[in-house]
Amino acid sequence: MLFFSYFKELVGKEVIVELKNDLAISGILHSVDQYLNIKLENTRVVDDTKYPHMLSVKNCFIRGSVVRYVQLPPDGVDVDILHDATRREARGG
Repeated sequence: MLFFSYFKELVGKEVIVELKNDLAISGILHSVDQYLNIKLENTRVVDDTKYPHMLSVKNCFIRGSVVRYVQLPPDGVDVDILHDATRREARGG
């Protein structure tokens, strides 16, 4: 639940989601659920020459199980909150 609560704080910010099939999609994080399923708006493909068929996609839903990485905006990373949350998880609550 650590990542779910953290990603909820990033709603409205731009992120890049890299999928397990090497497709990377940039967009505004619209929503995320407890399974880390992600909905992006105003999307664009990072490598549009490799995936030209994705140019017309403007919104997408990404199943959490196909996500490899999520690149966060530099201003969206609050290290102190992450440290505190990680300590609470390690203590079991």
